[in-house]
Amino acid sequence: MAKFPSFETSPSTLNPPENRRQDSMSHVGRHWLLERLDSMLSEPLRNSAPTDLIRHRIMVGAACFLTLINVVFVLRSISTNALPLGSIIAGLGYLGTLLLARGARTPSLPAMVLLVTLGIGHVSSVFVNPNPAGGAHAIGMLLPALAVYLAGPRLGLSITLLLFAALGVAHPYYREQIGIDVSAITASTIWFGHVFAGLCFVGSWGLGSLHSTARSAAQASLERTLKELRESESKLNSVIESTDDLVVSLDREGRLLTANSAARDIYLRRAGIVLEPGQLLFQHDTPEARKLWEARFAQVIQGQRLRLEQTYEEGGARLVIDISMHPIAGADGRVVGATLFGRDVTARREAETRLGEMHRTLVDVSRQAGMAEVATGVLHNVGNTLNSVNISTSLVTDRLRQSRVSGLAKAANLLREHVSDICSFLAHDAQGQKLPAYLIAVSDQLLDERDALLQEMRSLGESVEHIKSIVSMQQKHARAAGAVEQVVVPQLIDEALRLHAVSFERLGIRVERHYAEVPAIYLDRHKLLQILINLLSNARHALMDSAKQDKRLGIQVRHEPDTGHLLIEVEDNGIGIAPENLARMFTQGFTTKKTGHGFGLHISALAAAEMDGRLACSSQGPEQGATFTLELPINREEQ
Repeated sequence: MAKFPSFETSPSTLNPPENRRQDSMSHVGRHWLLERLDSMLSEPLRNSAPTDLIRHRIMVGAACFLTLINVVFVLRSISTNALPLGSIIAGLGYLGTLLLARGARTPSLPAMVLLVTLGIGHVSSVFVNPNPAGGAHAIGMLLPALAVYLAGPRLGLSITLLLFAALGVAHPYYREQIGIDVSAITASTIWFGHVFAGLCFVGSWGLGSLHSTARSAAQASLERTLKELRESESKLNSVIESTDDLVVSLDREGRLLTANSAARDIYLRRAGIVLEPGQLLFQHDTPEARKLWEARFAQVIQGQRLRLEQTYEEGGARLVIDISMHPIAGADGRVVGATLFGRDVTARREAETRLGEMHRTLVDVSRQAGMAEVATGVLHNVGNTLNSVNISTSLVTDRLRQSRVSGLAKAANLLREHVSDICSFLAHDAQGQKLPAYLIAVSDQLLDERDALLQEMRSLGESVEHIKSIVSMQQKHARAAGAVEQVVVPQLIDEALRLHAVSFERLGIRVERHYAEVPAIYLDRHKLLQILINLLSNARHALMDSAKQDKRLGIQVRHEPDTGHLLIEVEDNGIGIAPENLARMFTQGFTTKKTGHGFGLHISALAAAEMDGRLACSSQGPEQGATFTLELPINREEQ
């Protein structure tokens, strides 16, 4: 069998150098012309769609051409000693078209000004010119075409009908009535009419060429845009296909539009179905699952975003997918579909399960290992709080013993004895006259006593609540992390001070507070309260053992921007700390108090470390007081 010879044609063979130079020059010329036309358009008209931009360019190009033709006509009229007033008005109309095109947001007004000016100028020149065949002039054929192209078929038809009525009916009738002056038709008139018609032919060709040039430019721009879109689509597809995540897009009815290879593979493994565009994605699920998916999809179509985890148990294998569903908005803002992104997190969930089991095992081991220390810590913290409970209980008992309720009972008995002559007793008896004032005084005093007792009972309730929190945190002899919450540190310090307020008052301890503006921090509220109570208790004992008369306790709260920590300083002017004891202050079992057991500061230091903080102490020596500093991170919420 004979084979046809194959020819390879290179670009240089198909397009010789001289042709390429001509094409390049032609391209430069077209580019220059289009730039000049675009410079005559306003920004909105210049940024129109390619097809609309072609019409806008034709409009200003026609206005420029007609301005040139009008100049020729005016110069010819002036040479014949005639005043072309209509042509001058028409020229102003063409210039007005160009001015309107520079500032218009839509092309309607400049297009209508151009068409009306051209029509009125042509009709008036036909009636003034002695040539009886003026209605057949070439410009008369150009005007309907421009009207349809620039203003549309409907307005173009109205302008064409007006031309038909003026030039096809009114002008012949006009010539019939006034007659035809043959002597006025000279050779120069005929020459000018035909040359002017020739110029109109050239102008028609120019407008056609301009339309072709603008259309070619628009087509090239469209092709470039389509090429860029195809390249962007190809890049996007490569990105979607390269990921191991599931990527699916659906229309408003839940039918499949696109799906990447990961989605097709996992759907094939799970349901044994090959995904095809146009099929319902959830049609192969059970009725219950399909109903649930339809409800979720309806939420997404309403504009919501959903994030969920779906677990599938099939054939003994467990599959966990993290799914995100997002609505797709169209150009008008209406939801036209949805995207579904999924990630296989089965391995991660299994690892988290194993990690949780290991963590629980470690917690159980740590609970058993630290049982004695935890129990001692509970007793210590509860004991500190019970001191405040005992003080509040003693104060309530003393107030009740000193209460004036007995005096009120005596007054009631006195009234009971004179119940038969109560009016006379209150009016004439000396005791009865004093009784109302006495009852008023007793009533005021009982109200004060009630308020004081309620305040003490609130303090007592806070102490009991703190004991409950300590017990609940340390149940089953295990130290488990408490609930992390947002805490305003100055308020919590005031709560700790209220637990010691009575003892501070009895001992004559002056409390000085210096609270800077600090942000609320996230931590275990009860752990911080335990630390504060222990520090205040130690300061109270240090001041009790001191012989100084001016017993002072200072509490300062400030923010250290350089380290990002919040500092709480508890300072007293008590018995101080010996230099050799500073390094052992937080050691378990170390104490300098006769009745102490050495667990308070040790437990406080451990609690500070659990909150990513640090507890430190400093002292100038015996009888020089001591300062305990607690550092806590401010940005612990992120951790």
